[in-house]
Amino acid sequence: MLTITSDGSARDCSRLCRRDFLKVGTLGLGGLALPGLLATQSQAASSGFLRNKSIVLVFLGGGASHIETFNPAMNSPSPYCSVTGEVQTSIPGVTFGGTFPQLAAMADKLAVVRSFQHAVADHEGAIVHVMSGGSNPTGKKDDPRGFSMSSAYARIRGTNHPESGLPTNVLLTAPETDSQFRTERSRVQRGAAPGSLSSMFAPFELEPLFQPNEATTKSSNRRLSSRPNDREVALDNMQLHVPLDRFENRRALLGQLDRYQRQLDASADFAAADTFSQQALDIVMRGVSQAFDLRQEDPRLVERYDTSRFWIGNKKARPSEMRRSTLGAQMLMARRLVESGCGFVTVQAAGWDNHADGNNPNMKDGMEMLGPPLDQALATFLTDLEERGLSNDVLLVITGDFGRTPRLNRNGGRDHWASLGTLVFAGGGLKMGQVIGQSARRNDVPASEPISTQNLMATVMHTLFDVGQLRLQSAVPLDLQRFIESAPRIEALF
Repeated sequence: MLTITSDGSARDCSRLCRRDFLKVGTLGLGGLALPGLLATQSQAASSGFLRNKSIVLVFLGGGASHIETFNPAMNSPSPYCSVTGEVQTSIPGVTFGGTFPQLAAMADKLAVVRSFQHAVADHEGAIVHVMSGGSNPTGKKDDPRGFSMSSAYARIRGTNHPESGLPTNVLLTAPETDSQFRTERSRVQRGAAPGSLSSMFAPFELEPLFQPNEATTKSSNRRLSSRPNDREVALDNMQLHVPLDRFENRRALLGQLDRYQRQLDASADFAAADTFSQQALDIVMRGVSQAFDLRQEDPRLVERYDTSRFWIGNKKARPSEMRRSTLGAQMLMARRLVESGCGFVTVQAAGWDNHADGNNPNMKDGMEMLGPPLDQALATFLTDLEERGLSNDVLLVITGDFGRTPRLNRNGGRDHWASLGTLVFAGGGLKMGQVIGQSARRNDVPASEPISTQNLMATVMHTLFDVGQLRLQSAVPLDLQRFIESAPRIEALF
């Protein structure tokens, strides 16, 4: 076994170091060394149930209004229609909310669900419930049931990609400055947790570099923090802090020990030992950090993604807490990660709790603040995937806590409403260019068969795995298999 130790100059960063997925021989997954982990995951990849697909889940923390996003219902009487108007999409007769012109132009590449519904109306419970695909029916802190969809994927797929070594479950958060936004980020972090599964299947969390590598407040234009930005910390954490000659000596020792062990046991397991040991060494030597470094990208593409001209936060209550939008950087990072083997990337986007109270703006102001950067970031992401030939390999899922009340409150905001919510898909080789389900005239409940969180879970898992073959895998926990099969997938997508 080879352990790469750090010299005293290595920066201590417990949040990003906790996974330590680049330490050969010391990967803390039940004592399994990295070469062994790679071998195990190679077997999973060749077992026949894993599809060559990835998920990017964009979670609109706070609960985006289904009315102002993808179901404006301008033919409904006021106040049951969008306060930001509508824009005609590329699908005849279908419109989106007025702040989504770019997404409207590519509606033929989207599938909009207008009958998404669940029964949990408080933020913390709803976020856990949705992100668990309904496996936690209440989302309450004292309810131990369930697991996030991303952690379920990592449990079945394996925690690291066998070739790149990258974690297969990643959470991309944002450097929130608004106190309400920070609260919403913490709720999404809890929603992404592995729950009843082992903590080893928790997501690797990363904040992308700021766009344009600066995070400033609107009022003072000062740096938000003197600490190194998260890209620098993450990249430094993935460097080899040991002299090359010492590393080569340890590599030679590893080879000697392996040869001696193979002489003792000539079983088939050792036939691939050289391959997996070499993979483990290659991960360190060639630098997984490249996947996290947005400087590798064409500056013209970075500019297309860049949403930093948009300022987000509750400017009326806390103008000093406004920050530049990093959503474009998060989506670019998501594309780089799935391209490098991360099978499930969750993108946290806060601010969608538009009550028009002391912590949140009203519906119109909130959508005009958050709608344009979301529109640009998602449209650029989908175009980028198409240009790279990845559209069929990546399924984009857009959802949030719940929808919003069909009636505006007295301050012009909308309150919590779990009876109808936002759910959109794009890519993944599924059937796009359609609206699935219908809402009632008042935009308050489904007028067709409701789509549940369990249907969402089943759709995601059927995209990632051959569920029929999954039944034959003895290593997959029975309760996980049974839950995946407990509800039908959204059949219109397949």
